[in-house]
Amino acid sequence: MTVRELDAAAVHDPALRAAYARCRTLNARHGRTYFLATRLLPVDRRPAVHALYGFARHADDIVDDLDSTASPGERARALLALEAQLESGLRRTGAVTEPVILALSDTVRRYGIDHRHFTDFLASMRSDLTVGGYASYDELGRYMHGSAAVIGLQMLPVLGTVGPREEAAPHAAALGVAFQLTNFLRDVGEDLGRGRLYLPAELLAAHGVDRERFEWSRRTGARDTRITDVLRAAAAHNRAVYRDALPGIAMLDPVSRPCIRTAFVLYSGILDAIEADGYTVLHRRSVVPRRRRAVVALDGLVRAVAARRAHRRTPGPVAEARPSRPRVTAPVQKEPV
Repeated sequence: MTVRELDAAAVHDPALRAAYARCRTLNARHGRTYFLATRLLPVDRRPAVHALYGFARHADDIVDDLDSTASPGERARALLALEAQLESGLRRTGAVTEPVILALSDTVRRYGIDHRHFTDFLASMRSDLTVGGYASYDELGRYMHGSAAVIGLQMLPVLGTVGPREEAAPHAAALGVAFQLTNFLRDVGEDLGRGRLYLPAELLAAHGVDRERFEWSRRTGARDTRITDVLRAAAAHNRAVYRDALPGIAMLDPVSRPCIRTAFVLYSGILDAIEADGYTVLHRRSVVPRRRRAVVALDGLVRAVAARRAHRRTPGPVAEARPSRPRVTAPVQKEPV
């Protein structure tokens, strides 16, 4: 499948092929829902999504890998080194030795993705090294612009739109935020173990609890109805963001819609699983049942096949849907990737 994807995307340089394959491996290993949805895209667009995911995952692992013994200072230096590689890759000003940067730089050039999205993303990653909580949803939103909204904006040129891209952009950004809010709710216990709580202090205070109460519940396994109320309110806020994002799916290139619709249904389904588990996210990880995942994936596959057939019968212009196909080669390497 990797060979087929790379051939379809006209990626011929051996170093680039190896870099994209590395990103695909990261997506398959760590982004179960994301990878499943990516398989519903036209084959030539998948490597670009793998590259975007691979970069985000690599940066996130620098910050959050619990198996690493690196100090905060060492993690900060690793992020700076990654940013320097990114700058070299995007501007072609030096050798790139990191595979995810090699693939990402190629994708950015092919699809004309705004460089600022990656600068904003790394700024949010750096803040995770020093910031352990947020006072309000407004404050959290500023962090999530870089950590989540820009992910949707990065994806938009790859997915393509049926109208002006700027009209779809707010919905794409909202979907990135919705996905991350779901991750925050599902992983609230794990994040506490990292010294972070992404539920705003104002939300906790509105229900008469504080961070220390959350840590007590995580540590002891005891339940508190006020904590459940906080989590229920956070889920309701998350669902409202999904509603803001939903109109954007119809603005996408029809052959991309099954991918995003599948991700939308599966990710929002995590909220259903959290509710079904009684909001026990401090003590266990809620997941969408395998049977449900299979049903949604099959529906997405049927939609994807139908969309591709319709596209072949009535091909027409789609605004900014596909990259130009210049002959792209890898930057000169000082050492093999």
